[in-house]
Amino acid sequence: MAEPGPHHPWQTLAESKEEKQPEGGNLRKSPFSLFMNQLQRKKSSEKEGKSQSSLVSRLFKGSKPNPPQSDLKKENSELETTDSQPEMETEAGIKTQTETNSETPNTSEAVESQSLGTKTDLGSNSTEVEQFLQKLGKKPNSRSIDLNNCGLTSTDATELVALLPLLPDLEELDVSWNDFIGGALKPILLQIHHVSKLKILRLSNCRLTTDDVLALEEVLNTTPDLEELNLSWNSNVGGNLSQILQGIQEGSKLQILKLMDCNLTAEDAASIGQVLPRMQNLEVFDLSINRNIGCSLSTIVQGLKNTPSLKALELHTCGLTQNSIQILGAAFAHWPELRRLDLSSNKEVEGGFKDSAAHLAHLKHLNVLDLHQCSLSEEDIESLTQVIPLLSSLQELDLSANKKVGSSSENLLSRLRFLPDLATLIINGCALGKDAFTALVESSMYLPSLKILDLSWNKYVGGNLNMLLETLKLSVMLQVLRLRSCSLVTEDLTVLVSVIQIGHLTKLQQLDLSYNDNISDEGWATFSQNVPLLKELTALDISLRPANFRECGLWFEHLLNSLTKLTMLSELGIQRWRIPAPHEDDLEYFNHHHKRSIHFDYGKFQ
Repeated sequence: MAEPGPHHPWQTLAESKEEKQPEGGNLRKSPFSLFMNQLQRKKSSEKEGKSQSSLVSRLFKGSKPNPPQSDLKKENSELETTDSQPEMETEAGIKTQTETNSETPNTSEAVESQSLGTKTDLGSNSTEVEQFLQKLGKKPNSRSIDLNNCGLTSTDATELVALLPLLPDLEELDVSWNDFIGGALKPILLQIHHVSKLKILRLSNCRLTTDDVLALEEVLNTTPDLEELNLSWNSNVGGNLSQILQGIQEGSKLQILKLMDCNLTAEDAASIGQVLPRMQNLEVFDLSINRNIGCSLSTIVQGLKNTPSLKALELHTCGLTQNSIQILGAAFAHWPELRRLDLSSNKEVEGGFKDSAAHLAHLKHLNVLDLHQCSLSEEDIESLTQVIPLLSSLQELDLSANKKVGSSSENLLSRLRFLPDLATLIINGCALGKDAFTALVESSMYLPSLKILDLSWNKYVGGNLNMLLETLKLSVMLQVLRLRSCSLVTEDLTVLVSVIQIGHLTKLQQLDLSYNDNISDEGWATFSQNVPLLKELTALDISLRPANFRECGLWFEHLLNSLTKLTMLSELGIQRWRIPAPHEDDLEYFNHHHKRSIHFDYGKFQ
């Protein structure tokens, strides 16, 4: 704000022309002085009017829309003009209006200065965040910081602590799979209160220490909008979960909670059961690979009855027993929205479905059912055979590593025809016999949506692939075909080639023919010449068994020529084939010459 200016030059001139009368008489002014005084009074009157108008404008400024920039400049100009006009001093020596105005900062200038400072601070903050993320190879985003698997160090963690207060709009923070920052996360977690809008926090496999874990209670207290929390693969969560969960408030917005492989104890399971009623919005709950919670499943299930929006329940390798399946079955009616149920790798559940499978019928919207490696008994399979046709929304079914599936008199596979939306069928290692394989072949022709078919580790497929010929022709959507260790012979490969030549399997992206050591060089040659017809193929595996080694025949040259035509291929498995040195060099230089990026898995150390 400029200091008040000097008297107007005309005023000085007028004062010099004043004529004095004799003492005791009235002062007499010249016509010029009279004119100047009149002019000055007029200006003073105008000034007072403008000053009052400006004051009113400022008093009511908050109740009106902001004026255009040109009006602001005009107002500033008027204020400066008004402030620069001097006023007469009173005899009492009271401060003049000019002095008062000189001590009061110009409102518009102050606002402009403050705005400029704010913009400068924001720009500086943005630069700091951008530099930090660029150093880690990430693009800046004010709402999301994804540092998953970035090799973060404790120094990086310290920098992140300083940056969090600069990110009030942050909604997602992911520092998963950075196992060198364990012990350095507590300061980060204690700064989370600066980002109260946080919705997603992922800390899986960070080697969280006990101190890191205990700081999570405060995180849950200060992030009311949190929707996803992932603490998987942190063993120190086990034994401390009860204290963490104290931060979950009634009416929590949490939708996704993942605690996979956290070394949870029976006491942790009990704590979960007590807190679950506060999480009525829970949709995804993953407790997989916590082997000690099976004995406390009843407490957990009781709590889950208060989560009607539950869509995914993951209990893979949780030490479930026959009794656990019965407890779950009784609760299925409470989860009408359940889409995914994973009970896999719980070998002690054998016989649990005998009387509980019927409860699956409550899950009208179930899309995924994973029962692989559950030691299903014949009674289990018989019960599942009755209920599977009722799961009309099922899109993925995994029955792998249940050998009774392939020999049961009540054949479950014959009922698959009632699942028109089934897109993924995984039945590897099921000891399929003639009856079971025949039932599968007949049902598979009624599965128009099939995209993934895995028959690996079923020896009966070898020599009988021709039975699947019609299925392979009709499966126009098939993207993944796995026939690993199926004892395939040359005739089987000939059948597969015939289907390819006709123009079927055009959508195939992954083909696994590994561990089929009985196919002759002629069979591989025919296949190698025709494989370019699979134009969308991204992964091909023709590796041999670990204990077997063979010399590559002339067919390998056909395969090398085909690589130039398989433009989508990124993975080629050819382990334990002894590749001649010249051809090994061809593989080494193939990517460079053809500007490709194929991963050749051929174990050149042999």
